[in-house]
Amino acid sequence: MANAGLQRDAPFAEMTLVDWRKVIDVNLTGQFLCCRAAVRQFLSQEKRPDLSRARGKIICMSSVHEVIPWAGHANYAASKGGVMLMMKSLAQETAREGTRANGIAPAAIRTPINRPAWETEEALQKLLRLIPYGRIGEPEDVAKAVLWLATDESDYVTGTTLFVDGGITLYPGFEDNG
Repeated sequence: MANAGLQRDAPFAEMTLVDWRKVIDVNLTGQFLCCRAAVRQFLSQEKRPDLSRARGKIICMSSVHEVIPWAGHANYAASKGGVMLMMKSLAQETAREGTRANGIAPAAIRTPINRPAWETEEALQKLLRLIPYGRIGEPEDVAKAVLWLATDESDYVTGTTLFVDGGITLYPGFEDNG
């Protein structure tokens, strides 16, 4: 699993190159390095159908912001959009070798990176207006999705992103015709 994420938020005109690069380096380049090492390992080993139908499985951690723009967070959204296209390119390139690459795109999960969005009742209520399913995600929600992608139960799934988002990518602002 390739998993990295941090934020260095600022309005676009005020974002420093240092903060841009830090987020891209950690969120995108870090996952590239992990994926490259995994692919090299997978391609060097024999396929073992007794262990798994796939020679190897890569799961990249992205975010709903791979598809949802986020004002004040351009570096974060760009890094996660990059993760998605890297994963898809990797899946396309290595599928014939028996490897699978997929992504997980969580929305608001009760983790430290999202703490300001859920730690007060007022913040939580504001957040819940964006989540059609009506609750914040828990780390276990993401873990279960990762586990499924890591098993042969998902053997025919490659090059896709599984959104674990309570419906945020349904764009709830448009539920009443916009």
